Amino acid sequence: MAKDNSLRQEFLKKLSYSVVHFRFLNRWLVLLIDLLIATVAAFISYVVAAYLTDSFYFIKIAWNAALLSLFTSLVAFLLTGTYKGILRYTTSQEIWLLCSATIVKMAIEVPLILLLRKHMGFSANISNAKILLIEFLNLGTTLAFLSFSRAFLVALFKFSTKIQQVDINNILVYGIGEKSVSCIQYLENLHDSSYSVIGMIQFSDSIYHHNIVGKKVFYVKNFEYLEKVIEKNNVKAIVFPSQMAAVNQKDNLIPFAIRLGVKIFSVPDTNEIDKGGSSVSAPLKEIKIEDLLGREEVEVDMESIAAFLKGKNVMVTGAAGSIGSELCRLISGFDIQKLVMLDSAETPMHNLTLEFNDIIRRHKDSLSKDDPVAIANDKFEDRFEFFICDVRNKIRLERAFSLWHPDIIFHAAAYKHVPMMELNPTEAVRVNVMGTMHVARLAVRYGVEKMIMVSTDKAVNPTNVMGASKRIAEIYTQSLSRAIINGEVEGKTKFITTRFGNVLGSNGSVIPLFKEQIAAGGPVTVTHKDIVRYFMSIPEACRLVLEAATLGNGYEIFVFDMGKPVRISDLAENMIRLAGYKPGEDIQIQYTGLRPGEKLYEELLNTKENTLPTKNKKIFLAKVREFPYAEVEKNVDDLIEKASRIDIVSTVRKMKEMVPEYKSKNSVYEQLDKMIAEASAVPASQTSE
Repeated sequence: MAKDNSLRQEFLKKLSYSVVHFRFLNRWLVLLIDLLIATVAAFISYVVAAYLTDSFYFIKIAWNAALLSLFTSLVAFLLTGTYKGILRYTTSQEIWLLCSATIVKMAIEVPLILLLRKHMGFSANISNAKILLIEFLNLGTTLAFLSFSRAFLVALFKFSTKIQQVDINNILVYGIGEKSVSCIQYLENLHDSSYSVIGMIQFSDSIYHHNIVGKKVFYVKNFEYLEKVIEKNNVKAIVFPSQMAAVNQKDNLIPFAIRLGVKIFSVPDTNEIDKGGSSVSAPLKEIKIEDLLGREEVEVDMESIAAFLKGKNVMVTGAAGSIGSELCRLISGFDIQKLVMLDSAETPMHNLTLEFNDIIRRHKDSLSKDDPVAIANDKFEDRFEFFICDVRNKIRLERAFSLWHPDIIFHAAAYKHVPMMELNPTEAVRVNVMGTMHVARLAVRYGVEKMIMVSTDKAVNPTNVMGASKRIAEIYTQSLSRAIINGEVEGKTKFITTRFGNVLGSNGSVIPLFKEQIAAGGPVTVTHKDIVRYFMSIPEACRLVLEAATLGNGYEIFVFDMGKPVRISDLAENMIRLAGYKPGEDIQIQYTGLRPGEKLYEELLNTKENTLPTKNKKIFLAKVREFPYAEVEKNVDDLIEKASRIDIVSTVRKMKEMVPEYKSKNSVYEQLDKMIAEASAVPASQTSE
């Protein structure tokens, strides 16, 4: 008996493997099968009519009706395209399409039968009303048979998939509203998913017993009862239908679930599920601390962005960084000609290459295998280029321009860590200022349409070297763009700057640091109990960068609405709670003091006095002082020369001369501010010698 069971299981595994890995049926074969089903359905309908009326001569008519059904079904299926879908992925839309096809079939068939009733074999005593009733029976039978065939294949594929999967993760969906129902339908349609929805959870003082879309609803009075539900059903994860639904439970359900070892997911938003044709690799998005900040989802004009990028060669510098890589992911989903990804970091670039190779593979898998013309003409793989290059290396950089002639450039390459740049100011100048200058000058020379520079809130009234270097880069590109518009410099390139604060989860962000410290048992280090920062998610920032690129006409500096500032100590406490610990008891928070160049508050200039609104409520146009290009170019060349000689004091002094509002904080360069102030205060009569 045990041997028989083993053989049966082995047979089922082999059979299920064949079903799961079987490529899609040829559409013409699907059409042939549907025609056969419709013909058999018509024959059976007339045989049933014969049985019900004791008029067995209807069986003779059935053969004629079946032949007519073959013809009318062919016309109806070709008109509605029912055979073009993938059977294993049949949804309610395909069923409605079958309904439409069957109605079209009947609309053609009934007049033909009434017209040819004598040739079909109907006697004079059979009224048109009876023929119409039989045709309604035919319609119902045909639709039932076609729907059953689709449902059978879907069930077979799901069953085969479950047999193939060793580990099925039981999950609960939060809530019982429309979004929660849509969430279940989304998960049910993920035929290759390893998740199995066992029910929905809803907090309620009363206990009810009913199902929604075939799933049990667990009404939960308290967490003690929920813990029993989770343990009894071996629940591995809870899925929220939206990010905001998760935000509303950040202090209740989420910390409780994490303490039990239950994972927390949300359904990806529309931009992540489908970015112009590219789907995300994971069906669910794991909830992170950056998802729980309570910010509204950013809305951007995707049509304008698509039109802006359509058919363009796009270059992204700093492509392997946090912002650069997300820009590349978003841009890859649009109908571009070429995406050139440029960075000097070898390992991150290698990882980015592997990621895009996976995107290419998924794209190839999505192509219809029975359309060799589409496969032969597909050039998706040729869209992407990976180029190791340091923006300080002008010769290497020009090589990329000469090879691919970009139309649009997103300049994200930069040194951005404040304490590190405070120790290495000459390198901050060489990368952030000289690198930007190289990219900008080559953009003009090669006729680039637009160059969009990613800047920082630290460029506003800078207190550190990094912020000052980014402000000088802003001044350079803005003055160059003005010079082109005024005819002082020959070219057509429009330069746009985007300025925003910290991005959660980026390289160097506090989030990865806090995660490591919590995993190690603490303490979690915060520089100051009152320090606050503006935070934005990486996808949110990048979508706004893309929209700002469509809005700009040249020389603008766009400021993003960063929402409310977040106290870093509160962020640390929330992360500790999310990890299932109590701040101050299980894990301590230690204050270490402000770092060199760091200030308590960042400024964005997003007040009504300093900005103008745009059509996107999250993007503002900064009103800033403008500078003549000839003067800026001379000063930048002088600054770069000093930085190239690694003359630190002269370099920082020159930066302060170019950006008078640059006042160092918690830095050795505060002495330079005092010296400059004292020098400017000395009467001219004392300095004339």
